[in-house]
Amino acid sequence: MACMSVLTRDEAQLRAQFLDVHRYTIELDLTTGDETFGSRTAIRFTARSDGETFVELKPAELRGVTLDGRPLDPESLHEGRLPLRNLTAGEHELRVDAVMRYSRTGEGMHRFTDPSDGETYVYTQIFMDDVQRVFAVFDQPDLKAVFEISVRAPEGWSVLANGVTEQRGDGLWQAAPTPLISTYLAAVAAGPWHSLRTEHRGLPFGIHCRRSLAPHLDADADEIFDVTRACFDRYHEKFEEPYPFDSYDQAFVPEFNAGAMENPGLVTFRDDFVYRSAVTDTERQTRAMVIAHEMAHMWFGDLVTLKWWDDIWLNESFAEYMGYQTTAEATRFTDPWTEFGVTRKSWGYDADQRPTTHPVAPENVDDTASALLNFDGISYAKGASALRQLAVWLGEKDFLAGINTHFARHRFGNATLADFIDSLASATDRDVHAWADSWLRTVGVDTLVPGVTADNGTWHLDVRHLGSAGVLSETATAGDGGSSPHRVTLGVYDRDLHDERGLTLRERVEADLPAGGGLGLRIAGPRPAFVLLNDGDLTYAKIRFDAASAETVRTHLSGLPEPLTRAVVWNALRDAVRDGELPAAAYLETARAHLPYETDLAVAQGVLAFASGQIADQYLAPEDRPAALATLTSLCRDLLRRTEDGDHPGLRLIAVRHLIGVTARPETIAAWLADGTVPGGPELDPELRWRVLVRLAVLGATDEAAIAAELERDPSATGQEGAARCRAALPDPGAKRAAWEAMFAGDSLSNYLFTATAQGFWQPEQAELVREYVPRFYEDAVAVAARRGPAIGVAAGRWCFPAHAVDAGNLRLGEACLRDADLTPALRRTLADRLDDLSRALRARDGRPARETGRAAAQEARVQA
Repeated sequence: MACMSVLTRDEAQLRAQFLDVHRYTIELDLTTGDETFGSRTAIRFTARSDGETFVELKPAELRGVTLDGRPLDPESLHEGRLPLRNLTAGEHELRVDAVMRYSRTGEGMHRFTDPSDGETYVYTQIFMDDVQRVFAVFDQPDLKAVFEISVRAPEGWSVLANGVTEQRGDGLWQAAPTPLISTYLAAVAAGPWHSLRTEHRGLPFGIHCRRSLAPHLDADADEIFDVTRACFDRYHEKFEEPYPFDSYDQAFVPEFNAGAMENPGLVTFRDDFVYRSAVTDTERQTRAMVIAHEMAHMWFGDLVTLKWWDDIWLNESFAEYMGYQTTAEATRFTDPWTEFGVTRKSWGYDADQRPTTHPVAPENVDDTASALLNFDGISYAKGASALRQLAVWLGEKDFLAGINTHFARHRFGNATLADFIDSLASATDRDVHAWADSWLRTVGVDTLVPGVTADNGTWHLDVRHLGSAGVLSETATAGDGGSSPHRVTLGVYDRDLHDERGLTLRERVEADLPAGGGLGLRIAGPRPAFVLLNDGDLTYAKIRFDAASAETVRTHLSGLPEPLTRAVVWNALRDAVRDGELPAAAYLETARAHLPYETDLAVAQGVLAFASGQIADQYLAPEDRPAALATLTSLCRDLLRRTEDGDHPGLRLIAVRHLIGVTARPETIAAWLADGTVPGGPELDPELRWRVLVRLAVLGATDEAAIAAELERDPSATGQEGAARCRAALPDPGAKRAAWEAMFAGDSLSNYLFTATAQGFWQPEQAELVREYVPRFYEDAVAVAARRGPAIGVAAGRWCFPAHAVDAGNLRLGEACLRDADLTPALRRTLADRLDDLSRALRARDGRPARETGRAAAQEARVQA
């Protein structure tokens, strides 16, 4: 991969002062072959003074460039930059004629041929600096312009774009000009789409997928349109500014790296959201939330856009908060905050305790490569949690008033965090600026610890605020560390006299806990059986239990009446395991005792995923793993017995999926595969069949012939991924060698096939077989990330990492790689995070808490990361 320059904040500021960009007229030709496409761009702009600047472009071939009709030397293109020298103040037009290369990694213009029917689809994903892979551009978010795009496409294709498109004949499609938008938000998706269309509030709405998924999209079209309309209407109740674009299309596209992308008027989603196989209602809820999340971006992100990438959290945190809140308010999915607590918040807590943590609103995003690293659990989950706290603290009325002021002040423009805070401050007497400093400029997770004591027959609850916990609590300096104030709900529970497992709520008390301070409350009545800090999960903090409450958790957790309350408790147990304060075996025992009674799908899924993927696979020693798998197998069988009546299909599906993954005896699941069904249901659809076959491959109970037969049965893209995963999982030296070479020796694997192969490769049951590959990973991952770019770099760091090898030798290899190797930023960040997870697992096995080891060691880890 050719070396490319990254744009620095200083360069962007100078260019924004020098240029005013008016319009891009872009002509894309998708009829020139399988490897490349034509890209012609005319850019109209004004130079505010005499001087020079540059335009970005990453072509396969630069055929010609003219500036105001005068040819420029294509050879002057260097590291993705074409210099524009001797500009005079006034109007200019730059024309660029280039050949661009299709991507197979989900970046730029991604090209995919569906193995089901041979049809080809292309779409853009041009976030950050990937627009330069599609057309020439002054690529920074604060140089907004009008985009007018035309596309020449093969016969039988349709073309989607930010605006309404018209077919002009001879394969030419013309999109309506956009309003002013940022460069990373232009979008095109072309192919023989299966499209369903409707109209709402006078605007055309459409949903689109590849033809092979048509029956599955048709089956869910009513639900998708219902959610879309409901969210659209709810946002118009919340926001005074009407929807700012001319149409609303949602395209479900193949091999998409993210969950979705908020291109104005053309949101792209990973087409895993078009369900081929059975899913739980929580998964449907997640799809609804993503729809709501991306629609929120139409206002916050698209209408009003960040000025520089240090404020990317504002885009994502706002959309994350609004996505969950609006899903709860406007759709049939009334409890998405439980899933947020179980899934998203744990993502944020983990990220915020690593050496790579950063403030929600970082101040040191010096270039685009650094900015890309901030798309993590902090920008999404912690930021959304902070905004949820802010909405509670301000009140919904003042919060929305501030948001609407922000939209009015900066519509079709750019804004900063300071602008956002000023808009909120205009709607309230509260000190929003101080709130922002304590919540957005600090790092780490606060830990709240209760104490319940008796005093002359009265019970007192004392809450201690320990500040930021984890490895960074002593590295925080003024302005980026310390603790935050919290508005918390304290739940007080008693034993249920009529249910031996039950707990009943005595009272909930809302209280403000000052930053770094404590809180004392009087509890009327007898000594409570259980006291829960952050009941309702309205703040972002780790919590601990007093001794009596901890015992109640052990014996009565499943008796807590509300799923969100149980989610808070399970998160606290999870945090305690990761911090080395609760033995992994104790978490497993609690899951065995209480999960068979769980009714909430998000809670059941979250607990089983942590228990199998981290407790059994990493936190317990190898000799303890078989007993852990046996416990989980027994737990899943209990869930299956409980759901035999057919009243809990989602819970039964979760139990079947996890039973497949933890079984150590292949006979049962092999019989399911042969029969095509689980006794009592469900039938094995393609997703379950591939799950069974992967597990059989891990256990050495299948072979290449069976994998090939299953692929013939399901030749879809998902089937191709399943086969790659199975082949890499076979306990055979030749299979392992072939999988490794496919990932690291060649570049033919798409992003999804690369990930599927990596997911199959490492298996705890095969530790001896793959031992030789552990040191090879570090050298080969560095090379493939440098060669194939950030998306594959992240995939290599996340999925190819030997997480099962929980030993000091693996940790030393990784630390040496971080210290000595020339790592791409994306791989460096991902690898640092994986090594932090590895060190936590090591400490847990050794029985050591994850406490401070001193400022110097933590600071060194932070610098290396």
